[in-house]
Amino acid sequence: MHIAEGFLPPAHAVAWGIASAPFVVHGVRALSREVREHPESTLLLGASGAFTFVLSALKLPSVTGSCSHPTGTGLGAILFRPPVMTVLGTITLLFQALLLAHGGLTTLGANAFSMAIVGPWAGYGTYRLLRRFAVPLMVAVFFGAFVADLSTYCVTSVQLALAFPDPGSGFLGALGKFGSIFAVTQIPLAVSEGLLTVLVMRLLVQSSKGELTRLGVLVTGRRQAQPTGTEAVAR
Repeated sequence: MHIAEGFLPPAHAVAWGIASAPFVVHGVRALSREVREHPESTLLLGASGAFTFVLSALKLPSVTGSCSHPTGTGLGAILFRPPVMTVLGTITLLFQALLLAHGGLTTLGANAFSMAIVGPWAGYGTYRLLRRFAVPLMVAVFFGAFVADLSTYCVTSVQLALAFPDPGSGFLGALGKFGSIFAVTQIPLAVSEGLLTVLVMRLLVQSSKGELTRLGVLVTGRRQAQPTGTEAVAR
């Protein structure tokens, strides 16, 4: 991750683009609603997007056609929910493809699916589960960011294995190969991203306590308020 321009077979590139499109459309609606109803959140939205852009622009060579790097999507997913982070992550990937030759336009759908869709949802799910069991905020933030990062690379491994199965052992053999190569560099990166996200969250608690309370990250009662099903889907 990012998968380079032209690296995926055309059919795979198209399929991942189609799979990602509904999530992006839903995310655009969620982002528009957030900005319309809470314009004061624009600065924090921009900071979340910038955090993702900077971290995911760092490259560590990992395997032909790809690279390893932090993703930065856990923070935005925790603050604004995964649909909004899907849009921010996709915009980040688009700008990196156009300006940095990092990733590509033909592989945008595949990269968005792994980094801007699965990563935020996996990280946010981990964060919410831990908070439900009264795990301290910063511990939940760490594991949310860690899982968001690592799950991105698990999906990328699956995408590459589907596109390039091993001649002898097929999909499973390719998955083992790609997964093991990514794991060597990605687990330490995921730990580092988790720690950095905790540091940023601590700064936000000091500087934006009111906004974090409105977003549900900080709570005033004894138990953390759980969003209703309608609210959770909408956000």
